[in-house]
Amino acid sequence: MNPSRENPTRAKIPSLRRLLLSLLALSLFSLGVPLSFFAVSLTFAENGETPVTAKTGPGGLGVAIFAGGCFWCMEGPFDHLPGVVSTTSGYTGGHVDKPSYKQVSAGNTGHAEAVKVVFDPTKIGYASLLDVFWHNIDPLDAGGQFCDRGSQYRSEIFYSNEEQKALALASREQLDRDNVLGKPVVTAITPASTFYPAESYHQNYYLKNPLRYKYYRYRCGRDQRLEQLWNKSG
Repeated sequence: MNPSRENPTRAKIPSLRRLLLSLLALSLFSLGVPLSFFAVSLTFAENGETPVTAKTGPGGLGVAIFAGGCFWCMEGPFDHLPGVVSTTSGYTGGHVDKPSYKQVSAGNTGHAEAVKVVFDPTKIGYASLLDVFWHNIDPLDAGGQFCDRGSQYRSEIFYSNEEQKALALASREQLDRDNVLGKPVVTAITPASTFYPAESYHQNYYLKNPLRYKYYRYRCGRDQRLEQLWNKSG
């Protein structure tokens, strides 16, 4: 943008936001809150952005990211859990900025279809989310999930902090140690990277298009395989 043509009112907004945050920081500092807490907030204020830490989302909410094949099928199991605030279908783990569904489904971007789960950690823990994740995927399939083949449909856990990493590793080790599935789990556990929300028509697909969704899920053999693995339907 040409600086001479920039809206002067818009340009003042970050400075005003920074001033207000500074005043708030000084007020809380007098109450014993460390100023370092506000460092990230002040930095983002200059850019007009809302900071989201690696450990939590806005308002202290937790963020978990899971890949389990078709993201249409991964929203519902989490949506029904008390303490889950929202689920978003999207793409992560790749090397292309702002990929489209067409690009990801072609298998050339490195992304996996995934679901971002925002949750209230005072009502549900990450360990409980992991349990739901495992029971809605095929952890033995390294080539995709169910009828969807290719790395874009791989199963993967994307951890946002060391606590999530430790819990994810422990849960995978428990499955192997107890020989729950009869074979080693192949699901990867990797650091979270940029998560790109999918196109709007993919969001809540199972609710907006229930007949098409159920037909796809049945033809894909998802529930049949889950029954074999876990003695349950997803």
